Amino acid sequence: MTGKNVWVTSFAAGVMGIVLLLAGTPSVTANEKPSAATGEVKIDNFSFGPQTVTIPVGATVTWTNRDDIPHTSVSTDGVFKSKVMDTDEKFSYTFTKAGTYPYYCSIHPKMTGQVVVQ
Repeated sequence: MTGKNVWVTSFAAGVMGIVLLLAGTPSVTANEKPSAATGEVKIDNFSFGPQTVTIPVGATVTWTNRDDIPHTSVSTDGVFKSKVMDTDEKFSYTFTKAGTYPYYCSIHPKMTGQVVVQ
């Protein structure tokens, strides 16, 4: 085989592999939401950031304490309650029902936030 024939054969095999790969890919529409959605809240400088997190039903929110002082994340409705988190500790909760879930730090009650589940 000449160099040109090897290249054409390799190119054709590569294209065929891409076609086969794409043929097995499920279609996704623009309004579908990812199945493993997450929300991230950083606790720093005596505040929750972002203050409001919006997630789909079934998603998990993780709070991470980046402050040098212990904090908690406690739902005002009693839905979830973290332990006291020291620096770099995390707390996660999976939201299974739509709604708005306000929360605060039980050590520093002026620290507030909310999770909106749609």
